[in-house]
Amino acid sequence: MDRLHSDPGLLVCPDFTNECYCASCVPFISATITKEQAAESLCLVWVATNDDLCIQWCHQLAEETCISAKQAQAAAAAEATHLHQVHQLEEEMAKADKQKKNRFKHTNILMCPCPDTNEEEAFVSDFVLQKIDKGHFIEFYYWTNIGLEEALFSYSTRDDEGLIPSEQDGATVWISAVASKPSKQVVPDRFLSPVDFAQAVPRVVAALKEHDWPNQWVLMLARFWVAIMTHQYWNSNDQIAQQALMIYQEEQQRAWHNAVVLGNGAWDLSIISNTVLGRLFDHVLCES
Repeated sequence: MDRLHSDPGLLVCPDFTNECYCASCVPFISATITKEQAAESLCLVWVATNDDLCIQWCHQLAEETCISAKQAQAAAAAEATHLHQVHQLEEEMAKADKQKKNRFKHTNILMCPCPDTNEEEAFVSDFVLQKIDKGHFIEFYYWTNIGLEEALFSYSTRDDEGLIPSEQDGATVWISAVASKPSKQVVPDRFLSPVDFAQAVPRVVAALKEHDWPNQWVLMLARFWVAIMTHQYWNSNDQIAQQALMIYQEEQQRAWHNAVVLGNGAWDLSIISNTVLGRLFDHVLCES
């Protein structure tokens, strides 16, 4: 049905007895119907048609009013949502500024053992620091007691070694040739003992925070390592279960770092995949 563009109730019925409507009356005139009667019939038809149009006009107005109300409601809801988002953003920015001013007050508590604060044990090689700055995977060995002792020994004998240039933050820095290379004694994560691994975790977390890794990354990795150390395989008497768990930790962390570097999208490591861990357990069992 075509939409009306004006109120038909404002129209006035024409005078069909007027000469200008003679052509309209002719089809109704007969031997028994006079011109006046034909004009009256046309008037009745016009009034009936106009009444129908008035009813259509009322329905059309009601429909338009309903549509306008829904549009106004949707616009009000959208505006309210926008204002809420703006208010929430302002609150988050204010909270972030407050946390910057009171950084130590808002430091997150990591669910991991208390780290050893001995400065000598916290000393790692330049090779490790470069890896951390680039966001690369690095073996936990470098934060074990043995790895830290090796780094300290290399540092104490640096005068007897050659120096090579290294680009750091756009500047050339001279570093020890030995310290710029991976350790020849490095032990893959999968072969670390639970004790060495547990000792290294808080030191790694502290190093990541010190080198400005994104807070989201640091928290996720910390939760990942806590999940490893609280998994049922961690304290299992079954050596195969422990080895499968350590292999899982190494492979998942290495794959996650590769995904970040390649830009393929990383995932939440703290969610342990028991399916993958089960396959590793079966693989280790078959090879044992």
